[in-house]
Amino acid sequence: MNGLLKLSRLIGFGIAFSALALNAIPSSAADDVIRLGNLKLAHFGAISYVSQIAPTKCGIQVQEKTFAKGLDIMQAIIAGEIDVGATASEAAISGRASGVPIIIVAGFASGGARLLVRSDLPTIQKLSDLKGKKVSVTRGSIQEILLAAELGQAGLSFSDQPGKDIQITYLNYPDLNQALLTKNIDVIMQSEPYASQAIDRGFALEMMKPYDTSIGSPIRTLVMTEKFYNEKPELAKKFMGCFVQATRDFINDPKLASRFVRETLFKGQLSEKEFSDAIGNAPYGYDITPQHIQITIDQMVKYGVGKMTKPPLAKDFVNTELLQSTKKTLGIQ
Repeated sequence: MNGLLKLSRLIGFGIAFSALALNAIPSSAADDVIRLGNLKLAHFGAISYVSQIAPTKCGIQVQEKTFAKGLDIMQAIIAGEIDVGATASEAAISGRASGVPIIIVAGFASGGARLLVRSDLPTIQKLSDLKGKKVSVTRGSIQEILLAAELGQAGLSFSDQPGKDIQITYLNYPDLNQALLTKNIDVIMQSEPYASQAIDRGFALEMMKPYDTSIGSPIRTLVMTEKFYNEKPELAKKFMGCFVQATRDFINDPKLASRFVRETLFKGQLSEKEFSDAIGNAPYGYDITPQHIQITIDQMVKYGVGKMTKPPLAKDFVNTELLQSTKKTLGIQ
């Protein structure tokens, strides 16, 4: 059963789960604590830093929970466990298409993808060279959408079944690197910091950064639940202020960003160079537009990523008014 089907089934139980979740903790805690869902990726570091500075700099309490993938955050939102989430755009789009009540309120990083080839296959240099090769990506990820858009733009057919120019296999992010290292796969479309690790550790070469399609450089999304956004506007405003401060700190102080991500998030498993290379391909930011999300939706529909029966319209769930007012208050362009 795929993630979207699980989402659809969970929606019917969402109210019950929400009630159970709220009954399990004191009402004062439910009112005061902002529950944040995040992913363990280098370019998600500023989101994690919010929970560090929230009590002292922002006057709020943020309880962070790390998930394996964006769709897991969508499921947690349905279950009433999360108020704010950080995901790639495809998870937010697929969630909204399945009825998850979210609003995209900001962007927080762009890029974050590389098409990599095994280092012992340097003759694979362009997309047409991928015919007959073993290509892998993480299913349902923004990298899958970018891969589909690049192959489609190059006129190459692809499927997870035989008979096309390219047969795709699906693996999780860490497993992609392992498959490349053990030479079970020839080419991967990988996220950061795993892509930079593969290059810096010598078993991968960068073939391209996949940003020349209509999507451009993909922007990661900060989402809030409609309930949190509409019913707790002051808390939503404070969280947005904290997000903007954390992001500004990371942009203005790269050493702070590097130290926090390497030591706190990755527990020393990421080198300084690997972090620098990863963020060089996935810079922190604040902004996102309905137009960018709509183009991503259109590409998902075109290539069947996410299997949406009723694709959402970006204008219905992208609202950056709170972000813009916060940036203005803090004097950020």
